[in-house]
Amino acid sequence: MNIALKVPEQVATNGVTTNADLSSGPYFIDGCDTITKLFRKRCEELADRTAHREKHLGIWRSYSWGDYYACARRIGLGLVSLGLKRGEVVSILSEDNKEWLYTDLGIQSVGGIASGVYTTDSPSQLAYLINDSDSRFLFVENDEMLDKYLEIRDQVPGLSRVIIYERDGLHDFNDDKTLFLDELYDIGETLARGEPDRFENEIDKSAPHDTALLIYTSGTTGKPKGAMISNENIIFTQSSTLRALRSLPGDEQLCFLPLCHVLERNTSVYTPIVTRTTVNFAESPETVFDNLQEVSPNTFTAVPRVWEKIYSRVSIMAGDATALGKWSYGQALKAGFARAGYLIANKAVPGAVEARYRVWDLLVLRNLRRMLGMDNIHRAGTGAAPISPDLLTWYRAIGVNLVEGYGQTEGSGLTSANMVENNRNGTVGTAIPGVTLRIAEDGEIQMKGANVFQGYWKAPDKTAEAISDDGYLNTGDVGHLDEDGFLTITGRLKDIIITAGGKNITPSEIENKLKFSPYISDAVVIGDKRKYLTCLVMIDQENVEKFAQDRRIPFNDFVSLCAAKDVQGLVGSIVEDVNRDFARVEQIKDFRLIDILLTAEDEELTATMKLKRSYVEKRHKPLIDQMYS
Repeated sequence: MNIALKVPEQVATNGVTTNADLSSGPYFIDGCDTITKLFRKRCEELADRTAHREKHLGIWRSYSWGDYYACARRIGLGLVSLGLKRGEVVSILSEDNKEWLYTDLGIQSVGGIASGVYTTDSPSQLAYLINDSDSRFLFVENDEMLDKYLEIRDQVPGLSRVIIYERDGLHDFNDDKTLFLDELYDIGETLARGEPDRFENEIDKSAPHDTALLIYTSGTTGKPKGAMISNENIIFTQSSTLRALRSLPGDEQLCFLPLCHVLERNTSVYTPIVTRTTVNFAESPETVFDNLQEVSPNTFTAVPRVWEKIYSRVSIMAGDATALGKWSYGQALKAGFARAGYLIANKAVPGAVEARYRVWDLLVLRNLRRMLGMDNIHRAGTGAAPISPDLLTWYRAIGVNLVEGYGQTEGSGLTSANMVENNRNGTVGTAIPGVTLRIAEDGEIQMKGANVFQGYWKAPDKTAEAISDDGYLNTGDVGHLDEDGFLTITGRLKDIIITAGGKNITPSEIENKLKFSPYISDAVVIGDKRKYLTCLVMIDQENVEKFAQDRRIPFNDFVSLCAAKDVQGLVGSIVEDVNRDFARVEQIKDFRLIDILLTAEDEELTATMKLKRSYVEKRHKPLIDQMYS
């Protein structure tokens, strides 16, 4: 029997009511204490309105909130008919699409725990995740994802059924453990006819303490661990995010980061339910920039690699422009930087500076934003990895309000954030409402709030290491708080370099300076227990190839491009420029180019395109040894 909780005093923000005081629970959004109850409320309220869009045969097609609920209902009840019990885990292996959302909410609505799997994971990684999570069911997108399961089917004896979204290429496929999504829909519809209120009753059973999600960490320091995220974690985080980062009903947004990552799960699943925004699914990771132009969203959140790539493209295009075009772009940027300096300092822009910007905005910058698909953006966000402050300033200069936030899976996705109207460049902002930050003696950032996760799945020892006795989460990041509460992250605790001379160096600041160049996509600074710093550099293939072609530098492939003397000289000049900003002991004395093209399928990169430092150092040890021989 459920006991009704007294709803604390509520306040309205952008048409959504949340707790007036976020320092203690229970937490509610529009009277709902779980995300599935709020999902049902929104679908009833917005039944005929567009919830999301997806491209089919080159045409954007719309799907309503009513469609959303009906499909989630069929999936949830279908799983119940097949034997899913409350508290059991269901895994999802698919690229971003509407079915991912239907499955996520369908699982949670009947009391299951949803666990996403990166499509870049190998079959052996898939087997580990299924077995570790005790998953009873697995959803796969297509024949390619199905092949991963078929390769390890004998290794996952606990898996009851596999549900396939797409039939393409599988019309003659038959297997006693698999069924297609439309078949699951039919099973769910049959239960719904026999028990019309079953789905709604299951939603009513949901409670704040129920585990809703199992999100696995990247596993850069060992086997991935499943972080348990509760309904309370989600409702609190969304309530706090609503205060810190403005989203308006009817806003359009683009979904393209992996939905199994906590950042995109919040951005494209839960925030739209809270704020009534519309999600547009990118066709694939390769078409993001084209889809961005087509959708022209109002809010857009991406990882630093995406923001760096957009900047690189504009820089290269500007370099190829006519003399008049280069001059105009340069003048527009000067006007933009002059205005951005005031905005970043949270100061009023003088009339003359604003007038000059408006002229160049009309002549150049507005067209640039339109070309990028950013002409409608009122707030853009970056997270999941450090970003260069110079890059943030550049976006402000062209009229894009890009702000940086900070969070981790164990903190349900968001811990602190800059706001458009209260921003401090180079920081990750202030703690979101209801969260407390502190810095430990060794410099580690610790945080406390109702967004701190429940713990690691089947790993109480690891949970005890992550959460202190007084409830603070040990983030593993190093940083400091200024007098106004703005948090600056200087690096990861495990990444701190201690040179042979005993100097402590956090490499991320140096690496971000290097990545600000359009010719460098990533960098890893080396130097722990060594006499000096060196660096492994990954060049931007597209931009460096153009650099070589414009200068008639011969190359046959990526390896020969990296080996070209002029390309080595180009990177060397960038390193020299960056070194000028650092003390002698922090300067890079040598570098080597990684001459392998990396994708998210490679073990060196996470799904959010971050280099795994320890893996890179291990794999490229011969290159590193050369720099110290």
